[in-house]
Amino acid sequence: YQRHKKTGVLEKEFQAYREENDDWLEDFALFMAMKQAHGLRPWVEWPEALRDRQPQAIQAFRDANRSNIIEQHAFDQFLFARQWAALKAYTNQKGIQIIGDIPIYVAHDSSDVWSHPEKFFLDKAGQPTVVAGVPPDYFSATGQLWGNPIYRWKLHADEKFAWWKKRIEMVLQQVDIIRLDHFRGFAGYWEVPASEETAVNGRWLPGPGKAIFDALKDHLGELPLIAEDLGVITPDVDALRDRYDLPGMCIFQFGLEEGNDDPFVPHNYKPNCVAYTGTHDNDTSAGWFHKASTEHQNFARYYLNLGEQPTNLEITWQMMDRLWKSVANTVAAPMQDLLGLGTEARMNYPGTTDVIWQWRMPADALTPGLTK
Repeated sequence: YQRHKKTGVLEKEFQAYREENDDWLEDFALFMAMKQAHGLRPWVEWPEALRDRQPQAIQAFRDANRSNIIEQHAFDQFLFARQWAALKAYTNQKGIQIIGDIPIYVAHDSSDVWSHPEKFFLDKAGQPTVVAGVPPDYFSATGQLWGNPIYRWKLHADEKFAWWKKRIEMVLQQVDIIRLDHFRGFAGYWEVPASEETAVNGRWLPGPGKAIFDALKDHLGELPLIAEDLGVITPDVDALRDRYDLPGMCIFQFGLEEGNDDPFVPHNYKPNCVAYTGTHDNDTSAGWFHKASTEHQNFARYYLNLGEQPTNLEITWQMMDRLWKSVANTVAAPMQDLLGLGTEARMNYPGTTDVIWQWRMPADALTPGLTK
């Protein structure tokens, strides 16, 4: 940024980027600059005038910081967008599409919520009154308390989902296909009072349903979306997904725990799905096998034609073989399964914040044979 200020080589391109993204970029840069100025504390802990976006206080901060800290945050976004666009163009030229992820909710301590507090259930001090999560499920006996503020869906509907249109539109500039996380929340979502310590004491409420997808389709045309339809799925969720012909997700590991009749074993797949050995939320497939019950291991041996003491690579490659031979239109396998790695390479433990998202593929792991 300092070099840019001296040379100005990218100034014309930078200013064009700022103009094209003025509906979010200035608020984001201002938000990040204010966080920096306040020791990275959450926006609800800033002085009340800045917390509440009082115009005089905002202008005073702008006047004091416009030429450095605010602009530098905007410049960082510009550089990232420029470099990512080059990477995406390169991958697309190679015939590779990028799948990106949109979580249904946004973080409370974000420019989204600070800039648009009226769009979320917050109190006068900016704190959430209700938060998002899911009830007790496969991953957790007490559910998952995510803590994200919940949308005022009626207001979004009254605004014809303008905020959502911009959000989806922005991500589609960066990726080719969007995996829409927690799709079931659009049919019905789990609301938990902000005072609760777990997600047990919540309630189901109706989501925006077809109204939001009709609005998005009118705005964007065809919707290049994958519906992450895992968890507590009810008929209304399936109906909403199928209404827009969106592919759902099938997780092989789950099927191996349930048997022949389960929809997640490959011979029961429908073509319009994305099938995974496991996702970032699961153990690696080899890790799953070694921790599975005797009953589940025996079914896996039968279904995958494994011996009594299969190696990690035999387990994972047999699972991938079954997926690639299925009718699923799209199949995905984590790199950990391609490498036959165990639980030590697990990516994420849902509902926790410790020791997650730390696995990295060693530089020499991608051999010429594996590449082919």
